Amino acid sequence: MFDVLNPSKIFTWIEKLIKFINSIFFILLLVALTFALIVSPPDYLQGDSVRIMYIHVPSSWIGLASFTCIALISVLIFIFKMKNLILIAKSIAPIGLVFTCLSIITGSIWGKPTWGTWWAWDARIVSMVVLGIFYILFILSNKFIEPESKATKISCIIAIFGFINIPIIKYSVEWWNTLHQPASIKIDGTSSIHSSMLMPLVFMLLVFLLYCALIFLMKYKTEIIRIKKKNLKRI
Repeated sequence: MFDVLNPSKIFTWIEKLIKFINSIFFILLLVALTFALIVSPPDYLQGDSVRIMYIHVPSSWIGLASFTCIALISVLIFIFKMKNLILIAKSIAPIGLVFTCLSIITGSIWGKPTWGTWWAWDARIVSMVVLGIFYILFILSNKFIEPESKATKISCIIAIFGFINIPIIKYSVEWWNTLHQPASIKIDGTSSIHSSMLMPLVFMLLVFLLYCALIFLMKYKTEIIRIKKKNLKRI
């Protein structure tokens, strides 16, 4: 039933997807930047500094979503022992780390004009830094621990244990007094963000997701090639 996930069989699909994403990415990027930098109005309190939101918020979402995927995949690895799932998790991790770091950096830049400081020991900021540490531990365990089977077990344990931090990040603004405001976008439809700002945010999120997909496919392709070369050396 998992034969469709065989890396050898989906290699050609990776090439096709990479070409497709490359063909539409820059057009969507141009549209997203136009909405974010020109069409979207400045905030009545924060002015043009609010435009940092169009990078900060999608970066935060992707950082959280990527680690959530890695944690879920880690559980499946323990259940099904599928090597392909390991490759997927290893391919997602660098993307999640980059966007988590981007979230922290843009949050700091946004915090200076908004809060008057580059850094505060805010519950959400600290928990995001902890998330970055879990990403680093996951990546380093796969890179330096031998043998590979041991590295997989340790990295999966790190991912599953680190998943505890995800709801802490999500609900930190509700559990503690923080500088961050409560969520402006909610699934139940009670979002407080105006459509003139929501539209650019959606476009930027779409562009970031396409970029993530592109990097993931390239990384995944590299991992497949690495495994094939490793198997050839054993013959």
